[in-house]
Amino acid sequence: MVVRKEKKSRKLRGRTRTMGWGRVGQHRKSGSRGGFGAVGMHKHKYVWVIKNAPRWYGKHGFTSPWSIREDVRAINVGELDEIARKLEQEGRAVVENGLIVINTVEMGYNKVLGRGRVTGKLKVIAEHVSEEAKRKIEEAGGRVEVLE
Repeated sequence: MVVRKEKKSRKLRGRTRTMGWGRVGQHRKSGSRGGFGAVGMHKHKYVWVIKNAPRWYGKHGFTSPWSIREDVRAINVGELDEIARKLEQEGRAVVENGLIVINTVEMGYNKVLGRGRVTGKLKVIAEHVSEEAKRKIEEAGGRVEVLE
């Protein structure tokens, strides 16, 4: 929303039809606006551009091509810890040497992140694992397997 810089009463002096702007429609129609949208940013509004938006023109930064960009689908260790028992009951996770084995690749995730707490012993199989997630899983007595 646009912030009104001046009091409205300064512009509406006299409460007349033209409000002090004369008979032939000054400050009335779209001509006073100077065009729609970004019109005139390289012409009559250029001083405004220099003052308020100096980075308006030109390219800034780098965008990786979509063809080489890897889509990151991540899950936190706290979420894995919460759903571990449920996955075991559904048969999507197996218990092996006292560790609940969770394959995040089969679940559709390719990265495990470190947010949350790990209370159970988990064996997590993933493509990518953050250092924090690995540390938390191993501190709780679990193991991490990173796929190539």
